[in-house]
Amino acid sequence: MRLTAAAIPATAVLLAVVSAGASIGCETVRRDPTKATRAYPFELPQARIVQVQVFNDGDAMLLVNATTESWANFDLWLNQRYMLHLDQLNSGETKRISLGEFWDLRGEGPFPGGLFRYYPPTPIRLVQVQTSPTEPLVGLVAIPTERELDQAQLKKDN
Repeated sequence: MRLTAAAIPATAVLLAVVSAGASIGCETVRRDPTKATRAYPFELPQARIVQVQVFNDGDAMLLVNATTESWANFDLWLNQRYMLHLDQLNSGETKRISLGEFWDLRGEGPFPGGLFRYYPPTPIRLVQVQTSPTEPLVGLVAIPTERELDQAQLKKDN
């Protein structure tokens, strides 16, 4: 194949466009340093577990507060890494929270679900409430998805 002078710049332009598109579309980590939070408080114990159920809802989590307890002005921790500050979770309330609102100390976020995702969504394993810098954490009940239950059963059978 013989390239002409006109074909070389067109080839170079095409290669540059493809390279730029690939680097933009294939970002490996959700990152926004301006949204960095603080580190998970490993020094605090978890004192109790309350019957607030947490469900994976695709790119979000559902909090179902079936208790008589309400919380105000608290931090919600996901998997001992990602944090979101919430103003209120009332007794009997169901709240839908986008996983895209959670951030860690480096400004990285969990991978939400969705059709055009590059990585599997971050599982919801451990969810905790922190009401103050010194009080023990309160654990919530994370409900596994059907897919996670199926995968656990397959591992058990093998």
